[in-house]
Amino acid sequence: MKSKKIAQEVLLDLSNRMSRYPTRSSERKAIVLEACALYGVSESTLYRQLRSIRKPKSLKRADAGQSRVIAISEMERYCEIIAALKLRTTNKNGRHISTTVAIDLLENTGVESEYGFIKPEKGKLNKTTLNRYLTQFGLDKHNLTKNTPDTATNAGNLT
Repeated sequence: MKSKKIAQEVLLDLSNRMSRYPTRSSERKAIVLEACALYGVSESTLYRQLRSIRKPKSLKRADAGQSRVIAISEMERYCEIIAALKLRTTNKNGRHISTTVAIDLLENTGVESEYGFIKPEKGKLNKTTLNRYLTQFGLDKHNLTKNTPDTATNAGNLT
């Protein structure tokens, strides 16, 4: 059985009329009973429809910006290791291994770090997610090479 849908304008008007009275007021109850009789719906249906108009829907997921697979602390650890791998493999032209190659290296071989031996299970790390977190944590190439001691001393020697 399909429940009757009350128009949004009517629900808004009803909500405004009800908001003038305290929650357990008899006047408020009278307004609800009058509307139920007028539109041929039960009290629970009316209250359910009132709840639906008052609550705006979010444009994003409740867990937006958070990894559903890995905890943030663990993700930060993986990002630090991958950023270190990229930094260590940088050549004179400024090129380094890609995130995909770093993930493959980490998943297939594993890496010994200050956290111990790290070897995540295959498929746990995603290139797009890691690149987003590398930028978010400030571990991308731009931030890591911005103020290194080499560039600071070279800038001072230009005079």
